[in-house]
Amino acid sequence: MDEKIEKLRQWIAGSDNIVFFGGAGVSTESGIPDFRSVDGLYNQKWRYPPETILSHSFFERDPEEYYRFHHEKLVIEGVKPNRAHLRLAELEREGKLKAVVTQNIDGLHQAAGSKNVLELHGSILRAYCSRCHKPFPAEEMNHCKGVPHCSCGGVVRPDIVLYEEPLDMDVMERAVSFIRNAEVLIIGGTSLGVYPAAGLINYYRGNKMVLVNLSETPYDRYADLVIHEKIGQVFSAV
Repeated sequence: MDEKIEKLRQWIAGSDNIVFFGGAGVSTESGIPDFRSVDGLYNQKWRYPPETILSHSFFERDPEEYYRFHHEKLVIEGVKPNRAHLRLAELEREGKLKAVVTQNIDGLHQAAGSKNVLELHGSILRAYCSRCHKPFPAEEMNHCKGVPHCSCGGVVRPDIVLYEEPLDMDVMERAVSFIRNAEVLIIGGTSLGVYPAAGLINYYRGNKMVLVNLSETPYDRYADLVIHEKIGQVFSAV
């Protein structure tokens, strides 16, 4: 393991064109549960499966049930960036990291100080009216009782990509560009099982693809360096 960490350290030291692609595992060390592990949201009991609750059609049909789930499971109080978030922000300030491409909606990369963050699935730190599309204070949405409403009467929704909804094409195109042109691509904290987001790494053309994840992924065999450890532990060493 020390040899792998040393190789990653050398690749980082020798490059000023690094891109990071991350998923839920980046934030689990901050206390945010992921969706697919043994203790993840997908394995907890609800009146409806989380995949159903987090869908566009369900939100339209039953916003009250959606917001019960949102307030209890998506809004986690007191979370702070962990060592992975902080080190990535440092690498950006050092001129080495060009972009963070994240599947997370928690805003922890920005809280750590990262500036160029491409949020593939949006953020619960932004909100807007589903009727008139006017911005709405996310703090009010995340901490209200029941369903938040706009002054026009429309139901307020978080600025996240729900199931059945397409990803933002501008964000996707920018992510593709950064990944395609990266010298070092570090993939961390993701099972690479959620599409179309996971498919973005297929645009990488370099020979320094690093995969940091606790468990194996379908892309392990394609990576140039695979480290099965906690991502915060790895980033604190590099």
